[in-house]
Amino acid sequence: MLNTPITRRSLLGLGAAGAAGLMFSGCATERADGKIEVEIVSYKQEAVSIFEQLMDEFNAAHDDIYLNITSPADAVTIMKTRFVREDYPDVIGIGGDADYASFVDSSILANVSDCDTISKVSPAYQDILKSVTYVPMDGIYGVPYVANAAGMLYNKDMFAEKGWTIPETWDDMIALFDEIKAEGEVLPIYLGYLDTWTILSPWNSITINMVPSDLARQVNAGEAKFSDYYREPAERMLQLLEYAEDGPFAYSYNDACTAFARGQSAMFPCGSFAVPQILSVNPEMNIGMFAMPSAENPDDRIVVSGVDLQWCVAETCEHKDAVYEVIAFLNEEANVQTYIDDQRAIPCTEGNYTLDPLYDDIQPFLDEGKVLDYLDHSYQSSMACDAQIQTMLLSGDVDAFLEKWDTDWQRYNRSVIRKVQDYESQQ
Repeated sequence: MLNTPITRRSLLGLGAAGAAGLMFSGCATERADGKIEVEIVSYKQEAVSIFEQLMDEFNAAHDDIYLNITSPADAVTIMKTRFVREDYPDVIGIGGDADYASFVDSSILANVSDCDTISKVSPAYQDILKSVTYVPMDGIYGVPYVANAAGMLYNKDMFAEKGWTIPETWDDMIALFDEIKAEGEVLPIYLGYLDTWTILSPWNSITINMVPSDLARQVNAGEAKFSDYYREPAERMLQLLEYAEDGPFAYSYNDACTAFARGQSAMFPCGSFAVPQILSVNPEMNIGMFAMPSAENPDDRIVVSGVDLQWCVAETCEHKDAVYEVIAFLNEEANVQTYIDDQRAIPCTEGNYTLDPLYDDIQPFLDEGKVLDYLDHSYQSSMACDAQIQTMLLSGDVDAFLEKWDTDWQRYNRSVIRKVQDYESQQ
């Protein structure tokens, strides 16, 4: 989830290209001036200015390596096109999401277990990255850089003024909603469900606390059904509608960000990726985030957090030493701090970092590694899961939703299911 908050799994159709692994061209190249050029293509277009700053600092300090970072629009599509043409960047900067899983599955990425920077990565984010692939992989195929988080954004000044406390259980949160609704001054929450992907933010945050962490794997292995677990999360999603704007399906993500920024609601169930948009409307707003209180036991609450940016090396790169030197530079504490200050991100590496006050209320969860990846990173884009949830919210028909979800999962995940079941049979 992700300043492009939700990125979907789209298989590349690169079977032939993957099989051609060692024949791929595209690796760090020697320039006319004798320097090794390391090319990074990143999907974080909103971080262009920071990358330019870091690139200039690196190049000024190195006379043997030239760093070239680009962040084009629609970067993932550009990456896939280049992969098909066997024209690989040395490093791709992508999220720990479904596209990453597809790249690993297609044998595009190098095992970076020998990269010293891996030892600095928090175990929680190493585990999250491993959980994204279809089946457990031997090796490590990305160096996590920064993460984001989702939960309930809230107006800290409004909470302080009204004396409201952060709820730790679902019943506590509904009681707070009822109190705010009864006062009638502001809405408890704003949703903005016209853009279907926005529905996945509360869905992820609610559901992650209520289902097994490996539910998608269990379903793919034939050990469970989603309908065994998704009923109560679906009912809670319906319950949220009672405390939001009238007709939330007519209001966009931008509308929701604007309404929350203007104080029309006390809370907004979304992720850290929304904060820049909110602050563009109200730069002085004091925004906090708390963990969605949907776990039965408050001590079991989990924060949804995913690898928002990682460094993945092309399998064919012939100058991994130069690439690893670049990755080590980018992951120096001062440089990570520069990035997280600008982007309000969460570092994936361990160190003495100062996070944005946005994260004050979830800092204990981050420190203790009580984080799990976005559930929708396991959802096939072709299944249109966000639209299915929207249809359920519009109709109120949970039974039809559960039946369709299970049926469509089997239809759209055939190749993944086969891969998982083949793997399980060999264990």
